[in-house]
Amino acid sequence: MIKVITIYWSGYGHTKCLAEAVHGGVSGVGGVEAHLLDAENHGEPDKLDMFDDADAIIFGTPTYMGGPAAAFKKFMDAAGQKWLSQAWKDKIAGGFTNSGSLSGDKQGTLQALIVNALQHGMIWVGQAEMPENNERIESPGPDAVNRFGAFMGVMSKSNSAGGGPSEGDLKTGRLYGKRVAEVTLKFRG
Repeated sequence: MIKVITIYWSGYGHTKCLAEAVHGGVSGVGGVEAHLLDAENHGEPDKLDMFDDADAIIFGTPTYMGGPAAAFKKFMDAAGQKWLSQAWKDKIAGGFTNSGSLSGDKQGTLQALIVNALQHGMIWVGQAEMPENNERIESPGPDAVNRFGAFMGVMSKSNSAGGGPSEGDLKTGRLYGKRVAEVTLKFRG
């Protein structure tokens, strides 16, 4: 049995909804022990050892000002102690983000998560779903899978005035969690 941890931080609950979708995708794959952790409660230096026996870690954070939220960056910085010993080397990694605007420079957040994973010697798994309804003149609707055409990881949009990610974004998250779990099984198999 492989172990996949999804660790996230959520300021308003929107990224938590996406994290739950990603976790749901992971949980649906046989032979996988799936864990969903909030960085608020599990990101302290004395709690990082729990990640050492994971086969994959999926990182999730809102995009604030074009990068990871400070609360998630705190987790990333604390994990620097794991970098020194290369404790996360050769683990599978993935990531997702959410913001209140269509762009919000979410790509910058995914790039930061990728660089963090690569610094640890991890192996990054991208999002592989083709954008649905991409041939339309107007942009794909909120129920479309991978409506942002992101391949580094999952991008999601939540209405700043309320409401979480759309059903299409949540489905993209579930498919991504499933993909990361399946790739981990193949890699560890």
